[in-house]
Amino acid sequence: MISISKLLCALDAEGDGLRYDDGRDSEEEQITEDRTTKPVVVWNLTRRCNLYCEHCYAGADLDAAPGELTTAEGKQLLEELADYGAPVVLFSGGEPLVRDDLEELVAYADDVGIRPVLSTNGTLATPERAAALRDAGLKYAGVSVDGMPERNDAFRGEEGAFDAAVRGIENFLDAGLKTGLRYTITEKNAADMESVVDLLSEVGLDRFCFYHLDYGGRGGEIADADLSPADRRRAVERLCEMTLAYHREGEEIETLLVGNYADAAFLVEYAREHFSDAKADAVRRYLEVNGGDPTGERVADVDYQGNVHLTQFWQGYSLGNVRDRPFGAIWEDESNPLLGALRNREEHLTGPCGECRHQDICRGGSRLRALSAEGDVFGSDPQCYLSREERLGPAAGTGESAAD
Repeated sequence: MISISKLLCALDAEGDGLRYDDGRDSEEEQITEDRTTKPVVVWNLTRRCNLYCEHCYAGADLDAAPGELTTAEGKQLLEELADYGAPVVLFSGGEPLVRDDLEELVAYADDVGIRPVLSTNGTLATPERAAALRDAGLKYAGVSVDGMPERNDAFRGEEGAFDAAVRGIENFLDAGLKTGLRYTITEKNAADMESVVDLLSEVGLDRFCFYHLDYGGRGGEIADADLSPADRRRAVERLCEMTLAYHREGEEIETLLVGNYADAAFLVEYAREHFSDAKADAVRRYLEVNGGDPTGERVADVDYQGNVHLTQFWQGYSLGNVRDRPFGAIWEDESNPLLGALRNREEHLTGPCGECRHQDICRGGSRLRALSAEGDVFGSDPQCYLSREERLGPAAGTGESAAD
């Protein structure tokens, strides 16, 4: 994640230590004061979902799938994650609220010392369920909304999904849970970004996470709905402008970008253009600590059957199964050639990514998108929107983008 509000507005947030090794002097209670080398773990604890979203990376369905980890197996997984030192477990799906043992698993995660957070479509978050999750120890709920009502409901395959998600957000907030928006940007909904933030800010949200489309699951089937490089760049610029406008008005919203680390290089140059060279240098230092795309290193995924993945979006490739080996043993096993190569990816990147001067803050972006678009896991991320000059330096000359 890249925090626009941290980098441009110096807003303290609970993730500053985790992302930027900058939590010791923060006024916000920190997830961890220091940047950890252990991964945040997404657990897709079910494949079942009450909606059928166009971009679902997990390929979730309305019907239950066989082989879900049981409650007992889930607790064993949480113990393994705690022993390994994972700082956060993100309960996801499918829709995690369809599991009636979710509160029990959240409470167990909290008891063994892992910060439990939730990714949900929000439509099943009744006041009673929100309160139960709070009492179980849930620390944060991220609710997915992908546009204003008409666009969101079409995206999610259910009329009324937008209104139900907003009610869920209100129920989480009323229960006293920190709550945020999760919004995947495509050409279908990019026009709605500011309107959704304005509306949900009035509801009481102050945290907004904007995801670039990754090409996993059904997300790979709608790659043609991805933004063009120029439109993607403009969308990121609009989010910067919106964040700055809110902060000028005294509204301290937290705005984050997720899934495309070309954004890191863009933010450095945005800070240089709109603030100063000193500000740009400070932004870059934070991003150097952040370290670019975390796939296979600072983020991991365990699916509903216990398979371990390089990231939640890369469900088609498994490193092993926690029913066979503990999570830590799987994650540390660099005899897996892909895992080892990803952790040394600078040696393998080709094309524009291979020659880019921003590798230390981007690391080539999404290897899954490169694989999907080019058939080469170390090819160039098709979502890069930087110009040749931005990638190579002023002497490079032409202003063509990497995707041109």
